[in-house]
Amino acid sequence: MPSDPLAECLKAYAAGLMPPSDMTVSAWADKHRLLPTTSAEPGPWRTERTPYLREIMDRLSPQDPCEVVVIMKGAQLGLTSVAENWMGHAIHLDPGPALLVQPTWSTARDYARDRINPLCSGTPALRELVGDQTSRRGGTTTTRKQFPGGFLVITGANSAAELRSKAIRRLVLDEVDGYPADVDGEGDPVALALKRTATFSNRKVLIFSTPTVRGASRIEAEFVGTPEQQQLGFSPTDQRKYFVPCPRCEAMQTLEWEHVVWSELGREPHDAAYVCPHCEGVIEQHEKDWMLQRGEWRPTTESNNPKVTGYVISGLYRPHGWRSWGDIAADWVKATRTKDTALQRVLVNTDLAETWDLADGHSLDPSSLAWRVEDYGKTCPAGVCLVTAGVDVQGDRLEVEIVGWGVDEESWSLDYRVIAGDPGGQEVWQLLDALLLERRPHPNVPEGVSVMATCVDAGFMTQRVCEFTRERRQRRVWATKGVPNTAHSPHPIWNNRPGRPMNGKFDVYAVGVDTAKELLNARLQVEEAGPGYCHFSTPHNDDVYFAQLTAERLRTRYRNGRAVHFWWKPNNRRNEALDCRVYATAALKSLLAMGMRLSPIEPEAPHEPARTRVPARGFDFRTRRLR
Repeated sequence: MPSDPLAECLKAYAAGLMPPSDMTVSAWADKHRLLPTTSAEPGPWRTERTPYLREIMDRLSPQDPCEVVVIMKGAQLGLTSVAENWMGHAIHLDPGPALLVQPTWSTARDYARDRINPLCSGTPALRELVGDQTSRRGGTTTTRKQFPGGFLVITGANSAAELRSKAIRRLVLDEVDGYPADVDGEGDPVALALKRTATFSNRKVLIFSTPTVRGASRIEAEFVGTPEQQQLGFSPTDQRKYFVPCPRCEAMQTLEWEHVVWSELGREPHDAAYVCPHCEGVIEQHEKDWMLQRGEWRPTTESNNPKVTGYVISGLYRPHGWRSWGDIAADWVKATRTKDTALQRVLVNTDLAETWDLADGHSLDPSSLAWRVEDYGKTCPAGVCLVTAGVDVQGDRLEVEIVGWGVDEESWSLDYRVIAGDPGGQEVWQLLDALLLERRPHPNVPEGVSVMATCVDAGFMTQRVCEFTRERRQRRVWATKGVPNTAHSPHPIWNNRPGRPMNGKFDVYAVGVDTAKELLNARLQVEEAGPGYCHFSTPHNDDVYFAQLTAERLRTRYRNGRAVHFWWKPNNRRNEALDCRVYATAALKSLLAMGMRLSPIEPEAPHEPARTRVPARGFDFRTRRLR
């Protein structure tokens, strides 16, 4: 029997007059949320697994007076699921217009496909409410979900059109430290998105991110305020921290990195434990769940805005079974031993939920490196495990540095050449090819060792460089182009996925030059031979070389009130030696990405045939790894 249209209208009208359900977001998730099979722990959602998320979710419930929730977080703590649970609760019990912003349009599309679609299709309470995108029923697409009483749009922070269009009652700003400083010339994307909530008296906003660089981090400014605000005693949030009890003395405390120990207990880093600062009791990793269940959020300062609540939580709080204290400690030891600033930065940002401090204006005195000069010439010292090269292309010459690498990335400058001539011709490239094929004496390899990987700068004379490298791919000679860091996103030194310029004819690999310079700057300050130390030799490492190697320094400028760090070179200063070392480092990283290891070369037994350092198994261009 057909339904009565008038009755349906009256039913819908009555439903619209009903107040929102008093069920909290955490209660809704525990009752309705199902995690997909692609999740690390599929099945029904259990807030008790990550109890530190309960209060955060409940602050987003309609009955809570809080308007804005700010979270400065470590990675892989479950905070992304908070946004999903909140959206699911809203679609089911308190519908309205909603916007979820990712750093870019491509990440927004991936997030919609990988997270929001499984949420809607895998949760029975939502399945019938959200239109099926395959049939486009109700206007639902991959990045737009239509449901009775509202809609959810997933977009990127680089899309000004979506950020300034319709009014929004609920707003999620995910990973705001990855947002551009300006979008399409219309200003800060966070400010544009927040304006869309201004007309709703019952608005709710969730802002969260892993922090990046001190002074340039958006989430840091939202959580503790800008440096100027801090000097004036202004705090935009109450800066809540999660306090947990010690299993021994039950003293409440926050988990801090300084209390994670291993050598003091006679252990290896991967067996690290936590030592209570109150009773000095040793807390094991498996006891963390007991602590989390009994923890509570406490404000640590007085907020100037009672409608805004802020939370900070590090990776030290991850539940047992996730990334452990020992995992963090092992990576920390590796990063500290090798002075790997890129890895240190990742650990500080993603595990400790702290901003990374860049030393603005610091530069090395070239004369301070002169005392390092040794007399090994072009012969590889016994500590060299493999050799790489970096090539800088200039208008009238090629400049090349050959670098030997040892355990923990200790390095030896083996040779530095200036090959004069026109890079548009053949002669300089023939001389470069001969140099790369040259075998260098090594005390443990009778036939000597040759260059295993080379990065050639393709920023100038791109086509000529690509023609040279394409013919030598089997020898791992790569065309590369330097990519500076953005304001909020560092580039890795080596990117395994090449770009395809020149109508897709050539592979050109991106090199994170700023990240490499930061790494080199830290290693040049290591004063004792060993991990990360840089050795230099006569005669190719002279005053001119050291002046070029230390030509640049880190500087800061401000854009839209936020710090932007960049490497600055004074006028008329040459920096070819620095560029060559950066590309030689990138060549090393390319080998490590293929599975190579910096293992010592043992002396050959007299009766054994000579070994070659170039793997006979070759190189697989499909997987970009050694076969």
